[in-house]
Amino acid sequence: MNLQRMAALAAICFAAPVFAQDVVNLSSVPVNVVRGHIPADRAPVLRIKSGQTVAIDTISHQGVSTPEGAVAFFGKGGVKPADVLPDAIAVQKEVQIPQGGGTHVLTGPIFVEGAEPGDMLEVRVINVELRVPYGVNASNKGTGVLPDQLDSAMFRVIHLDPKRNVALFAPGIEVPLAPFMGIMVVAPPPGDAMVSSRPPGSYGGNLDLKQLTRGASLYLPVYNAGALFYTGDAHTAQGDGEVDGTAIETSLKPTLQFIVHKGQGAAMKSPRAETATHYIAIGLDKDLNVALKNAVQEAANFLMREKGLDAGAAYALCSIAVDFRVAEAVNLVQGVYGMIPKALFKDKQDYWFKP
Repeated sequence: MNLQRMAALAAICFAAPVFAQDVVNLSSVPVNVVRGHIPADRAPVLRIKSGQTVAIDTISHQGVSTPEGAVAFFGKGGVKPADVLPDAIAVQKEVQIPQGGGTHVLTGPIFVEGAEPGDMLEVRVINVELRVPYGVNASNKGTGVLPDQLDSAMFRVIHLDPKRNVALFAPGIEVPLAPFMGIMVVAPPPGDAMVSSRPPGSYGGNLDLKQLTRGASLYLPVYNAGALFYTGDAHTAQGDGEVDGTAIETSLKPTLQFIVHKGQGAAMKSPRAETATHYIAIGLDKDLNVALKNAVQEAANFLMREKGLDAGAAYALCSIAVDFRVAEAVNLVQGVYGMIPKALFKDKQDYWFKP
């Protein structure tokens, strides 16, 4: 399937609500991307106003990070050279990973006018489209939750059927597509040492939160003027935990709307998220047990702050009605998230996305 035909099908499969404002397009050519790190001192590749929407090309690091190059790498999985993105080939040749960096390719930064330290940036996921009809799952000995499961490196090119909205994992096994961005991040506090793209942090990053599909909002504290937003590490499907180290890694085109909430980020210790049906509290730490504790605390704090519960009632509701799940178990910093059902509350609040 050629890229033009695939893009048309993807637009049908992941149709988004129509918004009045114009959508700005941001390509993933080499000058618009970084690899492996999240710099706070990089010049913006795009400036927008709060409320604007941007369609962002992203590139998977799979294929780009291999010595033989993307064309040869994907060719081993039956992908034709014409279906390998030209920007992926160019990025491999022209953009370097700094010492100590991760592997991800990130598009950005986007400067959001009016965003200042202490503010909160809301990132609305308006749509997520496929750029290519294939993805990759890869692992190696010594990686993931089961470091002794494999004897050597493994990669699997997984072909996608956008028309039927499934990944063709193996004969008789099809995985529903639920595309989302593994990394959505604002630049970390200025003056920090080189920040790898691998571990997530209070600024967002490699959260690998599979709930961030079309219709979700991610809320991030702002640490720098303009927020300086990056995105990458696109996934078409992932289970909670991403236990072998990767999901179905691919190249996606998310359409994101950026909204600055003045003064609301100063007290944030962690990102949080929201969907049409749930509030989502996020806890992060190198220790999975501590990440769970942090997620429960974030959920309790939300219930006290936003729903007026006292400490005991908030703690009780977390135990009775909130589901805590492992989002991330493989990227140095572990992630746990709490799903707080909106159906619990009689005071229904408007949300921008209607399923």
